[in-house]
Amino acid sequence: MEKNIGKIDKGIRILIGAGIIMFGAQAESIWGILGMIPIIISEIGISPLYVLFHISTIPKTKKADKF
Repeated sequence: MEKNIGKIDKGIRILIGAGIIMFGAQAESIWGILGMIPIIISEIGISPLYVLFHISTIPKTKKADKF
């Protein structure tokens, strides 16, 4: 599978995951474990929902013509 998570998207997912983990630790609930999901997905680089909807947040670069 092709990666479909860009740098900004990856950073946002890591921040959200860390926030959920901190909330779960403070509340002593299962949310701390569930916060690992966005972090794992960002490290893998492939979002299952993005695959389903054919979305990619990786910027498309222009390829220079090679002579």
